[in-house]
Amino acid sequence: MNESLGDDREGFLRRRMTVAHIREPPGKEYVEIMFCESARFYQLPRDSPLFEASLRLLQEAVAVGESLTITLASLDSDVIEAVARR
Repeated sequence: MNESLGDDREGFLRRRMTVAHIREPPGKEYVEIMFCESARFYQLPRDSPLFEASLRLLQEAVAVGESLTITLASLDSDVIEAVARR
């Protein structure tokens, strides 16, 4: 399910996705996230202001198989801007 946000962040995208795996490559400026609904590897940048809260939600979700709402930078982006339970 894809849904445009429709606010001043034009081009952003929200998707409901189930976390399959989280990988923290040593020395990288991001954490890699894999979702059941996509073959792509997504990146959660460590310098994101929402990094700690987003990573915590992702870790909790992978432990129980919960789906989350993922906000991407754009339609074709692999960069995660935000993560939410709703």
